[in-house]
Amino acid sequence: MSKGVLVDLTKCVGCGSCTVACKMYNARSWIDDRAPSAGPSALLADENWTVVRKVTVDRDGGTPAWRFVKQQCLHCEQPACASACFARALQKTEDGPVVYYPNLCVGCRYCMVACPFDIPKYEWGRSLPLVTKCMMCASRIAEGQRPACVSVCPTGAMTFGDRGALLEQAHTTISGDDTYVKHIYGEKEAGGTSWIYISDVDFSKIGFKTGMTEKPLPSYTEKYTHLTPVVGGAWGLVLAGLYVFNKRKKTVSKRDVDARAAAGTGEGDGTGTGDRP
Repeated sequence: MSKGVLVDLTKCVGCGSCTVACKMYNARSWIDDRAPSAGPSALLADENWTVVRKVTVDRDGGTPAWRFVKQQCLHCEQPACASACFARALQKTEDGPVVYYPNLCVGCRYCMVACPFDIPKYEWGRSLPLVTKCMMCASRIAEGQRPACVSVCPTGAMTFGDRGALLEQAHTTISGDDTYVKHIYGEKEAGGTSWIYISDVDFSKIGFKTGMTEKPLPSYTEKYTHLTPVVGGAWGLVLAGLYVFNKRKKTVSKRDVDARAAAGTGEGDGTGTGDRP
């Protein structure tokens, strides 16, 4: 059964333990002197697979309050990135994670365009760049363990388990407590995601993309994207044909020029100007 993570944003205190655990387990470097957590500038990047954003919101009565929002790849149930990747460098596993295989990647970056959540990042600073993103600690999950970020959360803001059971838990929580928004983010967005969220603040106010389709994005494009290798191969043949044609044309043209030059100097047939007295 597909696994998932339920994030209760009311319990997140912005400690950043999850970001440190992610760095350590996945051997990602720090891109600056600041931890990628608890700040408005905390952004996902090629070295930041998970961040915690600090958001100021206006509560009822105009009193400002802080909310901390953990962000990483949502691992869609039917990922658009994997559908767009004709090289199969991105694949959805049975356990839930969407895993990236760099040895298969051709660097087209279609996945970055396809993702509705703007998750995959490119290593622009490297001479041989790759696409990077959270892979939900797929190897840990395969061994029956929780993702590294979940395992270190001191407040229990994240719960790992079967996605179906987590959805039931989320519905029970928000229906039994009026402080929660009556919506589970990730239950249906873009066809559903493995990471789901509950919150006491409207998701649109804390940086989540809202109003998106509930239909899986690959269903819009699958009849076209499978033709990408065919179109690419055909275009390669067209370019090769044009190259051969142009090269042949230049060769024939050079022969004509050489022949006219030889005729003009009387070489070969004795009729040129060089044979006149």
